[in-house]
Amino acid sequence: MKTVVVLGSGITGLCTMHYLQRQVREKNLDVKLVLIEKNAYLGGKLHSAYEQGFIMETGADSIVARHKGVMELVQELEFEEELVFNETGISYIYTNNELHAIPTDTTFGIPMSLASLEASTLVSEAGKQEALKDLTMPNVDFTKESSIGEFLTYYLGDELVQNQIAPVLAGVYSGDLNQLSIGSTLPYLIDYKNDYGSVIKGFDANREQFVKAANKKFISFKKGLSSLIDRLEETLTDVEILKGIAATQVTKHENHYVITLANSVNMEADHVVLALPNEAVQYLLQDTSLNNYFERFNTASAITIYLGFDVPDAVLPADGTGFIVSHNANLQCNAATWTSRKWKHTSADSKLLVRLFYKSINPAYEELRAMTEEELAAVALDDVRKSLGIEEKPTVVNVSKWINQMPKYDLAHQEALKGLTAELSERYPNLSIAGCSYFGVGIGACIQNGKKIGEELAEKLS
Repeated sequence: MKTVVVLGSGITGLCTMHYLQRQVREKNLDVKLVLIEKNAYLGGKLHSAYEQGFIMETGADSIVARHKGVMELVQELEFEEELVFNETGISYIYTNNELHAIPTDTTFGIPMSLASLEASTLVSEAGKQEALKDLTMPNVDFTKESSIGEFLTYYLGDELVQNQIAPVLAGVYSGDLNQLSIGSTLPYLIDYKNDYGSVIKGFDANREQFVKAANKKFISFKKGLSSLIDRLEETLTDVEILKGIAATQVTKHENHYVITLANSVNMEADHVVLALPNEAVQYLLQDTSLNNYFERFNTASAITIYLGFDVPDAVLPADGTGFIVSHNANLQCNAATWTSRKWKHTSADSKLLVRLFYKSINPAYEELRAMTEEELAAVALDDVRKSLGIEEKPTVVNVSKWINQMPKYDLAHQEALKGLTAELSERYPNLSIAGCSYFGVGIGACIQNGKKIGEELAEKLS
């Protein structure tokens, strides 16, 4: 009998086991499956908190529905009846101490038409004229390896990028746009520029797919994202699940691996999947010759704060779902989601629930990081007061700190990943790395990564 051990029960580790278990059953393989998680609960960054009728996601708050494999997994788990979709509405950018609606005909703040560019209240007439150079300037030097910030600024101008595009993209990818490649963010931009001669024209020609995707494009579940984790756990009936036990080292011994656990127990495995953050993989392997690769994967940090109020969320701007903070603002947060408006299921009595984000790109981040939860709550409340004019005190406060746990897919990422996977393949056969540190930050990407690894392992074991 072969033994497969997966370390880490985030969505990637769980999906690895889900698809591996399915293949083991279908092929009638003689395999022992073990899942090890250091926390007392499964799910990793996907975890829901419940208080006073509010549902608060301490990590990611939703899943992109159109991502390959997402709905397939929901259907396989027979979990469709629990699905909820986001409410659509207006997103804002907060700049110069007031809210400006992001024009509806945009993607990541990038205009999909000349009418959308003209309608923006975030860009001056001079800035709009500068953006028109995108229509006539051909692409000569930029490739998918180029900086997306430099590319967009070159063709659309600094003002449009800084005032409307950068706040949105930086919010999604948690980094400096000049340090993020086109290929790791929006690779189709190069195709649009090359095929249509213009980014704006490219969006206009392909608008149907973006308009369709913009409507109800995110999903969650009636009892929060933790219910998806619980459902996955329920189905892993052929898997030995060990919770509350941390691994301290993974060592290669001839044709197998020894996993040392914190309770001084050793476990042998024929195949190991490290579905863990990059720094945890580095710690477990304790192979200094690989540090050159491990240390080239960069991360960002964030603090998120939920405030729940005993006031109706009807106090929010009509049809609004939240805002991103630009420069020239009197707020300390980088963004805010009006959660009870965007996700009706998160507030049992339609009371106001707001989530504020404070990222490591924030100039005040180090000061914020050193604050107590009470001090952070006061900062968040001040931001709510300034942006929404709400003077009431919150009845619920939930603070989550994700320190150096948000992967940044910068220009060095792909090169480091290529080198690391090549080294591991040669020197650590039957050991796989997985998860958002390496193969995609979205939940959908993690689901696909887990499926790919699970099915590849089953093929090896056949």
